[in-house]
Amino acid sequence: MCIKSAPPFSCHRSCGRYQGILKDVILLYKYRRYQVLGKRLALFAHQALGKSEELWEGTEIVVAVPLHPEKKRQRGFNQAEIMAREMARMQGLVFVEDALIKFKMTPAQTSLVAEERRRNVKGVFRLKKRERIEKKSVILVDDVFTTGSTLRECSIVLREGGAKEVRALTLAQA
Repeated sequence: MCIKSAPPFSCHRSCGRYQGILKDVILLYKYRRYQVLGKRLALFAHQALGKSEELWEGTEIVVAVPLHPEKKRQRGFNQAEIMAREMARMQGLVFVEDALIKFKMTPAQTSLVAEERRRNVKGVFRLKKRERIEKKSVILVDDVFTTGSTLRECSIVLREGGAKEVRALTLAQA
């Protein structure tokens, strides 16, 4: 699929490919509820990308891609939130909890093709804490980048809500 327009985030970095051990650990963390892996994965991300000036220089806050409240209740935690909170701490930045909300329950992205993924997340996120992100450079954190649909949609909401810039960090890229 060709990109028809520039993404609403100015920079995206992943720690590695979504394969092998990295994929196995992410799956354990996310679906087997090994919440304890969150801080270790954040440390891994910090070691891999913590010195990336393009990603971090001038950044003021860190935000996580949200889960729908029901999905978070079922899983017991938001994997992106744990990593984002820890990354913010390691970088000496502010983590803004619940800056974004996912107000509509959607099917999991895993079984969808690119266009279905885009439609699946279109319009399902809202800004909850506008005053905390206005005129700020934001790092948006998620676990896996596949087509970029989720990061794109969250970035649009953040930019429309007044964020000066959005950069994205994921553990892995498919």
